[in-house]
Amino acid sequence: MSTACSGLAARLKDATRELHRQAERSGVMAELMQGRISRETYCLLLRNLQPIYAALEAGLDAHHPTDPNVQRLWRRELRRLPALEQDLGYLHAGADWRRDLPVLGTAAEYAERLGQLARTDPVLLIPHAYLRYLGDLHGGQMLARIVRQGFGLQGELGTAFYAFGDEDGQQLERMKRDFRAGLDALDLGPEQTDAVISEACEGFKLHGTVFEEVQAGGRRG
Repeated sequence: MSTACSGLAARLKDATRELHRQAERSGVMAELMQGRISRETYCLLLRNLQPIYAALEAGLDAHHPTDPNVQRLWRRELRRLPALEQDLGYLHAGADWRRDLPVLGTAAEYAERLGQLARTDPVLLIPHAYLRYLGDLHGGQMLARIVRQGFGLQGELGTAFYAFGDEDGQQLERMKRDFRAGLDALDLGPEQTDAVISEACEGFKLHGTVFEEVQAGGRRG
């Protein structure tokens, strides 16, 4: 692929392809993809994604009114934090998932990084939105089936995180197209584009480390 004439969506996919593959095979994510994850470890995974989504969505919300680039990408229906927290409340066996389940080191550092970007360079929230939301839109339906089957769940109870209110798949496909089109329509100079791609690569590396730590934490638990 010639990156010189490709849009940002294609450039991001090309630049992160191998890192994406590595992250999917890392730690707890490999166990989840194979249907070998325990309910407790899955809750620990959601607990460590929760501060990442909280920081990302707070930053996107803060800049949406004034930043044209954020406006091109951020849509209310993409928001995952309330559904993730709903799933944790349903799946966690204890009384309080916030108290019972730890936020591990890299997840905390990742959330802090997103908060810092929101304060200093909000355009760099975009690659993290790319990483999370296109991933949720692409792989979420498969993961929902794995989680439902593994834990004996019915409907969207415990899998609201993967639900985008779309039974026939048309809305899901539209959201994917709109997100990619939004990426390609961003008003970025060459240096900003390079920074966005570099930040996306860093985001995938951080996810791999989060997945490894959750796997280790789940086994200790």
